[in-house]
Amino acid sequence: MDVRGEVLTTAVLRAWARTALSELGRARAEIDELNVYPVPDGDTGTNLYLTWEAACDALPAGDLTFAEAVQAFGRGALLGARGNSGVITSQLVRACGLRLAENLPPVPSDPADSALGEAARAGETRAVLADARMSEAAAFADALVFAADAAYSAVAQPVEGTMLTVARKAADAALEAANAGKSVAEVCLAAVAAARVALTKTTEQLEVLRRAGVVDAGGAGLVVILGAMESVLSGRAPAATSGVPARVAPQELPGAAGTDLDPDGPSYEVMYLLEAADEQIGDFRKQLAGLGDSVVVVGGDELWNVHVHTDDVGATIELGIGIGRPYRIRVTHFADMAHRVPVPNRAVIAVAAGDGLAELFEGSGAVVVRGGPGRRCSTGELLKAIERSGAPEIVILPNDSDSIAVAEAAAAAARQDGIRVAVIPTRAQVQGLAAIAVHDPERSFDDAVVQLSAAAGQTRHGAVTIAVKDAWTMAGTCRIGDALGVVDGDFSLITDDLETAATGVVDRLLGGGGELMTVVTGSEVEAGLVDAVVRHVRRIRRDVDVVVYDGGQERYPLLIGVE
Repeated sequence: MDVRGEVLTTAVLRAWARTALSELGRARAEIDELNVYPVPDGDTGTNLYLTWEAACDALPAGDLTFAEAVQAFGRGALLGARGNSGVITSQLVRACGLRLAENLPPVPSDPADSALGEAARAGETRAVLADARMSEAAAFADALVFAADAAYSAVAQPVEGTMLTVARKAADAALEAANAGKSVAEVCLAAVAAARVALTKTTEQLEVLRRAGVVDAGGAGLVVILGAMESVLSGRAPAATSGVPARVAPQELPGAAGTDLDPDGPSYEVMYLLEAADEQIGDFRKQLAGLGDSVVVVGGDELWNVHVHTDDVGATIELGIGIGRPYRIRVTHFADMAHRVPVPNRAVIAVAAGDGLAELFEGSGAVVVRGGPGRRCSTGELLKAIERSGAPEIVILPNDSDSIAVAEAAAAAARQDGIRVAVIPTRAQVQGLAAIAVHDPERSFDDAVVQLSAAAGQTRHGAVTIAVKDAWTMAGTCRIGDALGVVDGDFSLITDDLETAATGVVDRLLGGGGELMTVVTGSEVEAGLVDAVVRHVRRIRRDVDVVVYDGGQERYPLLIGVE
């Protein structure tokens, strides 16, 4: 039987939060494109990312009990929830976390200060704890079921074929696995597998999805979030394409009858936070449903996040005033979104050193220019990319020390045409990946530059390669065929084999601290090398999350980043 502190810990929560945020960042554009229900406004991926980012920002640094951590994370999601899917996600996260905290009381830091003291001194803490509460696997499954129930209850008129359905199917599969005696990781794997199957079936459950030939956008985001947890618990890399299934053949254009952008549908989205007594929310939710649709009211402890699509903005706000204090009121006119021209205000241009890296950057919304060892990009190529983007604001990620000067030259030329350009001095591909993962197009240009610069600057980078000639390096003289380890741009290791070089680079990078390691595989890497690195990290730093991507770069079997 699993024991508290062995699997579900504050460290695991932090790792899940970071991994899910990164994966939502990479899948954001794809999820936005799926968004046709309840409103085809193309912002579900962005709203989910911003909701999750708010939850991550609310998680304090330092030592926290599991209960303190989940409470802070859930409150951050509640306060920062954006859009229909973001509000439902905040309810799922908050309910799941609080339920887990109830069923898994923290192990006391000093056993002598608790009733478990004598058992702990006798080496019997595990047995006493196991008897005191349900297993972690059962508690995790129970929390998923509780969260799905809470999400359904928060929606005035639940609709199947949405993220609610995905959450329910995931919870049911988790409960079945837990009842079969599976581990926490296996329970999570079962939940993710069921969620993916449920997501593909949403196209059959909602007519508007069938016509558009897409799965539910909110459900796709939930699959990404659950997949991130499975990745943390199992030690495997997140699934390719973030677990978002391919589209199916559309039968009509999206935006046809059946959405809130119909002439007869509600014209506005209204959201606000509401301070009100918990016992008044049931009637409030019912009254709100009489004023519109897509009604979701989530929260608790006298703090609520309210979401509704309506034609009567004033009445929905007055209804909140009638039972409490509404604030942070946001009103969006759907017609304004329907007629906006889809031209980006800002483009991120990234230099990619391999096919896989190019796909990663493009998947995160960047315009890609090919580069890498033996093929440096030119100023002209960057200028063509700037012109092709059509954006008035440009951020360039050179991702190579030698390409920074080229990027600066291109930026200077573009500025003469009135384009605002910033070059983030990323010296490695992994720094570029860290930067693009946090890019928020809704932030101001200056704030975005600071955010991307910080993410890149906080990422230490390394690599391994094979010497192609005899040469003198900072680590000494190497011979043809030697394995070389690179740390922060300098050769720091000369060894006989790549595995020794790779683990040596990992040790040096983690020596400066870190919580997340990104490993990017090259075009000719052997699978055993990646497995050896992951095992090494698991052995020396179980608190570090490892994510592996296929980069396809030449010359460097592994690129490694630590954040």
